[in-house]
Amino acid sequence: MTSLRTVLVIGATGTTGSRTAARLIAAGHRVRAAGRRADALPGTEAVRFDWYDPGTFDGALTGADAVYLVPPVGDPDPAAVMLPFLKQARSSGVARAVLLSASAIPEGGRAVGEVHQALPGLFDEWAVLRPSWFMQNFTGTHAHADSIREHGVIRTAAGAGRVGFVDADDIAAVAVRALTDERAHNTDLVLTGPEALSHDDIAAVVTEVTGRPVTHDRLTPDEMRDRLAAVIPREFAAMLADMDRAIAEGAEDRTTDAVHRVTGRPPNAFRAVAERELAPR
Repeated sequence: MTSLRTVLVIGATGTTGSRTAARLIAAGHRVRAAGRRADALPGTEAVRFDWYDPGTFDGALTGADAVYLVPPVGDPDPAAVMLPFLKQARSSGVARAVLLSASAIPEGGRAVGEVHQALPGLFDEWAVLRPSWFMQNFTGTHAHADSIREHGVIRTAAGAGRVGFVDADDIAAVAVRALTDERAHNTDLVLTGPEALSHDDIAAVVTEVTGRPVTHDRLTPDEMRDRLAAVIPREFAAMLADMDRAIAEGAEDRTTDAVHRVTGRPPNAFRAVAERELAPR
């Protein structure tokens, strides 16, 4: 059983936010779609929201009793802006908060790990979603997907390391349950797909599905950092390169049953996602 809610979805036009908003609407919930441009998604109420403009907080929070939190992209210290917002959300009547974190970031760890650590002290009802790397990184608007389309190559410092890549649709399905289930989850959930794959495996599947050759170019962590630093802040580039190094060392070589346990169905495999999103029409 679930009660109908008014959910503020931050990052509502993003990879998981848009999917979460659509599922909430389909289930009959009211969605306030928050973003810098206040773009309206079908069936939602658009509200302007900017993590770096506290003047947008009140308007976005009006009437919301739950919030889906997507951290600011590229900020190595998101807690500095997120924690004041969360305190304001709690005082304004938001009862439940669901945070999008990452499998590579533990409670109390760097970046959004500090927000994860603070969440249970701010809300009686909460959940932290810690998905592995998104399958949509290779099919959507991520740099990997752009590189595949433009150059037929995936560049990483992950070596032969394997990752339990997860479908953003599965993340959204779990998010909706965490936001709307009668009983709060009050835990963190590591979300993966059904199998751990290397980037060589990903390249092979994309090649088979699209009919265009795709290869995996193995960089060193320093090469990866320097390449990323050309387009994003160097501190953030270094953090991402370190995450690739951790993958190479086996840190993400795992799968969990969390998607199945929460949604009642198994997670989608990468080949199915590639065929859905990349197969020639």
